[in-house]
Amino acid sequence: MNIIRQLLFVIVSAILFQSAALAQTKYDEARSYLDTKNYQSAALIYKDLYVQMPEKEEVYQDYLYTLMTLKDFKKAEDIVKQQLKKNSNKALLYVDIGNVYAADKKEKKAIEAFEDALKYINGDDILTQQMANKFANAERYEWAIKTYERATQITQIPGLYNASLAKLYNKTGDIEKAISLVIEGHQGLMQMSGDETTEATLLEIMGTDADKQRKAQKAIIKLVNAQPDNYYYTYLLTWMFAVQNDWEQALVQMVALDKRSKDKGRLLVDFGHKAMAADVFDVAQKAFDNVIANGDGTAWYRPAKEGVLKLQLAQIQNSATAVPSQIEKASNNYAAFFANYPDAIRLPITNDYAMLLVQYAQQTGKGIDLLNQAIAQNIGDKIFLANSKLQLGDYYIIQGKVWDAALMYAQVDKAFREDALGEEARFRNAKLSYYQNDFEQAQGQLSVLKASTSELIANDALYLSVLITENVPPDSNLVPLQRFAFADLLLFQNKDQAAENLLDSIATAFPKNPLADDILLMRSKIALKHKDYTTAIGYLKTIVAQHGQDVLADDALYQIAEIYRTKISNKVEAQKYYEQLIVDYPGSSYVPKVRDLLSKMSYT
Repeated sequence: MNIIRQLLFVIVSAILFQSAALAQTKYDEARSYLDTKNYQSAALIYKDLYVQMPEKEEVYQDYLYTLMTLKDFKKAEDIVKQQLKKNSNKALLYVDIGNVYAADKKEKKAIEAFEDALKYINGDDILTQQMANKFANAERYEWAIKTYERATQITQIPGLYNASLAKLYNKTGDIEKAISLVIEGHQGLMQMSGDETTEATLLEIMGTDADKQRKAQKAIIKLVNAQPDNYYYTYLLTWMFAVQNDWEQALVQMVALDKRSKDKGRLLVDFGHKAMAADVFDVAQKAFDNVIANGDGTAWYRPAKEGVLKLQLAQIQNSATAVPSQIEKASNNYAAFFANYPDAIRLPITNDYAMLLVQYAQQTGKGIDLLNQAIAQNIGDKIFLANSKLQLGDYYIIQGKVWDAALMYAQVDKAFREDALGEEARFRNAKLSYYQNDFEQAQGQLSVLKASTSELIANDALYLSVLITENVPPDSNLVPLQRFAFADLLLFQNKDQAAENLLDSIATAFPKNPLADDILLMRSKIALKHKDYTTAIGYLKTIVAQHGQDVLADDALYQIAEIYRTKISNKVEAQKYYEQLIVDYPGSSYVPKVRDLLSKMSYT
């Protein structure tokens, strides 16, 4: 008897499995008809599938969509009514039948159905979102708005759906209402959202549309006039000026806001750093100077002085050829600051000062002494000390003290074994082995780092590992790679011309070696370092043209696009090369990042 039951179970299971497989095959066939817009053929299959499994949500939705597209409103109405009779969750079904009525020009019945749907809104966020999306997908924006407004009324949480409502009002063309809702949402949800979220939503609404930007500015000015003591509104107005690249007007607004602020100086210091990040150095200087003018006794005097020092360093870094007098002035200002504030030795500004001394003032010994002093005091936080040791290790390499450099990296590795800082230290140690032509040791260290949690370290480790692998085959001549590694070291030591000369010698002595694309990449780095963007792009384009099948081609395309976007501010050219990367190298690790960049570029 048990054998018979088991046999029956196997037979029934097989039949059910075969039936399910057949249904899935039919469903896939119907979907393919939908994809090719063969709605008549799709409808015939969905009709049979719906009879077999009316409870299957995707079958019902696809069948309804097909019938609506074919304008078979009678049949569409019938299947929705069938669902309403069988289904206890009627809220979204009322939206469906309302859409059918609306498409069939039965507007009165549509409104009644939509109103019935809204009665089910009870504060459940999932239901609210589903219903609003259903209305919005049918371009019934006014009913999507009513859905969110009813949910807000029930939950009694002001601003809960303001971001979604703003996007809907933007769809209806009411830009001023959209902007007001975004800002009010920030005010109502101060604990749940931040400036960046608000700004991102505003950018999404405005895009690069000059008319929308003007309307947004008008809406914000209206709010500022209504509530002159509301600092956030004035801050947003300043942000709007910055979006429109009117930094001078933004500074005027920020100075006025800062005067009314209780925490005098804070807003201007923050604004100065934002202007500096946008390379608007003259405006940043004015912002910091305005705070410094308040006097040494004020709370934000010292941060403003630090801001000026960072600004001077940024100007030197941003200059193709830093003027010696500019470097000397910055060095003297840093020295004066550290004399006035000795405790600065345990703060990250020490790292900036050391960078200025070593990389620009050619005072490597003095920079190393500064970092050793910071480390010896051992009163800074652990991350600051680790960063100082990594920096010190780099500067020891510049001095040729490779063992001292290895010691610094090892100390950070040991202290941050399971942390990104530890991975960074291990990568620098691997690079050091590579500089010393100990390629086997470097490969051993790199093999682990290729799986790093840091995308940057993983990519750098992979590149260096592939570089070594391709140029250290059995019985190979190691001289080209040895010279290339030394050229890399010279570049690291800021001996750029010597590096260029060594690269020339490799190309001349070994014209057919596999380092050709790597040499072009290094030349592009040197050109980029000297702000020679045209030359840098030229080298990168050569990699794509002559080495399109090699591993560096996608890197080259990405670098070209990045130079156009971040250095030359040519979004059109940047977009062209980002898109070429996606099309030509769909498997590249850069693709997800590039897609994200392209989506942001579409509305900024």
